[in-house]
Amino acid sequence: MKSNHINQWFVHSLFILSTIASLFPFMLLFMASITDEKSIIVDGYSIWPKIFSLDAYLFLLNDSTTMARAYGITIFITFVGTLIGLIISTLLAYPLSRNDLPLRKTLSFLVFFTMLFHGGLVSTYLVYTEVFHLKNTILALIVPGLLTNGFYILLIRSFFATSIPVPVIESAYIDGASEFRIFWNIVLPLSLPILAAIGLMLSISYWNDWFNGLIYVTDSKLFSIQNMLTRMMTDLQFLQQSDMGAAAGANIPTDTVRMAIAVIGILPIFCVYPFFQKYFVKGLTVGAVKG
Repeated sequence: MKSNHINQWFVHSLFILSTIASLFPFMLLFMASITDEKSIIVDGYSIWPKIFSLDAYLFLLNDSTTMARAYGITIFITFVGTLIGLIISTLLAYPLSRNDLPLRKTLSFLVFFTMLFHGGLVSTYLVYTEVFHLKNTILALIVPGLLTNGFYILLIRSFFATSIPVPVIESAYIDGASEFRIFWNIVLPLSLPILAAIGLMLSISYWNDWFNGLIYVTDSKLFSIQNMLTRMMTDLQFLQQSDMGAAAGANIPTDTVRMAIAVIGILPIFCVYPFFQKYFVKGLTVGAVKG
C-alpha cells in the first residue's frame, strides 16, 4: 500500500514538472515582452523583468483600429471555417463509416490519397484566383486548404465506426427515422468528443494561418491578425537592416516587440485550449482504445 502511494507521488511529481517545463517558455516569452529593451540587451532574458516596460505593446497598439479589425477578421474566419469544416468532415465521414455504403473502400482510398499527394502551389493558386476568383476576398482566408483534410475525415470515420452502436441505428430505422434524422439526433450527440477535438484542431489551424493571407490577400483591410503581425515583423527586420531606416528604428523596441507579437498571436488559443482539453484527449483516444 505504501509503495502505491510512493508511485502516485512520483507520477504526480513527474506530471507537475512536465507542466512547469511546458509553461516555462511561454512565461519567459511573456516576461521578455514586458521588459525594457535596453535591459534585455544588457542583462539578457530573465524570468522576472529587471526593468518593467510596456513599450512593445504600446507600439503594437499604436494603431488600435487596425489591430481590432485584424482580430475581428481572425475571429470570424476561425468561427465560420471551423463550423463549415466540421460540417463537411462529418457529412463525408459518416457514410464512410457505414459498411453498407457502395464503393466504401474506393471512396476511403480517395480521401487517404489526398493526404499523400498535392497539386502544388502554382496549380492551387491558379485554381483559386483564376477559376474561383477568391483573391482579396474573405473566402480566400477560409476555403484554400483549411476547411478539412483527409486526416480529420478518417479520424471522425474511425470514431463513428467504433463508438456509435449499430443496434441504436438499426432501432432508429425500425422506428421510421430517416438517414438525416439518425445522423442529426443520434450520431452527432454521441460524437461530441471527436467533434470538439477536430473543432479545436481546425480552430488552431485557422487562427495560426498566415500563409493563405500572404498568397491570396494584398488588401490590408482583409489582413488577419497573423498576417498583420507577420508584416510588422518584416517591417522591423527591414528597419534593422536598412541604413535609411536605422534612425527611424532606433527607438523601436525590436526584440521585445517580437515577443509581444508572439504573445498576442497565441494568447487567445492558449486561454481557450484548457476548456476543450478533456474532449480533445477523449476524442483522439476513445476510437483507438475500442479498436
